Amino acid sequence: MEELGKIISIAVGGAFGAVARYLINVSPLNAVFDKFPLPTFVINITGSFLIGFLMILFADKYSSNENLRMAIIVGFLGAFTTFSTFEMEMFGLVREKQLVTAFVYLALSILVGFIGVVAGVSLGRRVV
Repeated sequence: MEELGKIISIAVGGAFGAVARYLINVSPLNAVFDKFPLPTFVINITGSFLIGFLMILFADKYSSNENLRMAIIVGFLGAFTTFSTFEMEMFGLVREKQLVTAFVYLALSILVGFIGVVAGVSLGRRVV
């Protein structure tokens, strides 16, 4: 029965994460740059920060319900961040011979995503 609770928590969190991702993808962020996939970039950086922050919050700072952790980290953030979309956008940029944009997107996503995790961990450690 405990396992079923985790599965339901992940499913509910995943539903909210998928909807949040969709809403960002249809937001005005799409019009900011012509070819650069800004919505997916924002989603992945935000998700990286939140995973780092919540990992510290849930593991070190507060005793939290495991189902809540599963709902937020595995469910919500798992559905919210989207590596497969990132890869498909990279493929599209390379196919369109937008090699500079593809390289910038790849480099920024990896570098800024890692900085997001580090910033999240750092902020999580400062929270009382």
